[in-house]
Amino acid sequence: MPKKTEVDLDGLLDELDASTKEEFASKPTVEEWTDDFDVADLPIQARKWIQIPDLVAVVSDLKSSTHLGTGKHAASTASIYQAATGGTVSIFNRFGADFIAIQGDGAFALFWGEQRYERALCAGITVKTFSEKNLIPRLEKKWPTHAEEHPTGFKVGVASGRVLVKRIGTPRNLSEQEPVWAGTPVNFATKAAQQADRHELIVTGSVWDQIEKNDYLTITCPCNGGPSPSLWSDVTIEKVPASNDERYGRLLSSTWCDIHGDEYVASILDGMKTRADADNARTALFKALFADALRVTSQQKRRDLRTRRLGLR
Repeated sequence: MPKKTEVDLDGLLDELDASTKEEFASKPTVEEWTDDFDVADLPIQARKWIQIPDLVAVVSDLKSSTHLGTGKHAASTASIYQAATGGTVSIFNRFGADFIAIQGDGAFALFWGEQRYERALCAGITVKTFSEKNLIPRLEKKWPTHAEEHPTGFKVGVASGRVLVKRIGTPRNLSEQEPVWAGTPVNFATKAAQQADRHELIVTGSVWDQIEKNDYLTITCPCNGGPSPSLWSDVTIEKVPASNDERYGRLLSSTWCDIHGDEYVASILDGMKTRADADNARTALFKALFADALRVTSQQKRRDLRTRRLGLR
């Protein structure tokens, strides 16, 4: 016989009310992160949060996943989830994500410390490349009817900002403990991914601010008449509040080039930013960006906020 669940509702609510009162009676400790920060070291019972001043979140979301039934096609659905989510996690791991979590049909990865933007963007673009060039072609070949009726593929969102993190859950039960990332990065990256279509990547305003001068990320390769400044397009992330300048982002539809992709990834991870063949395209890109008064004003607000947050001068 299964164990019967019994709950003293009044007792439970009284217990929660007492703990809430105690929590609100005094402020918890907030400590700045250090270079050796490790999620595994986060306490669960101590009232201590760690503040990371600048973190990059990458969220991958599988389009039309609700149409993947678990009835008579359970085995097929399991294969799709394993290939899709498993592949995404492998990519995040390969690019040195500092934290990875699986969420249903997708996953999110967090990057902090050195080269966080470079690693995050390389990972995000690789996810959409894997989706468009590997995952979906094989899925369409294996299950053509399903693929035609419910086109799928990964949508990717990237956002950055400050977070507070603490491990929360049931003491002495590791399976019921998870780090909570309080702040906008994961939330805004999720909203960006939700707005994207399959095989698209959307970055929020602050992410674009950090990569816009990297020719390997913002200018097309020499193939098909390149280099060109038309790699990214403007997008307003509708679910980000109108009062927040992060909503003025950029959208990428392209994947890594079969010819230049490996070279460009290596260059980005080596810290390179300028390409000798991109001078004209770079000039055209910034001319177009500076012609947009709203974008210029929003970018300056984001930069001022970033300067205050990071204590820069």
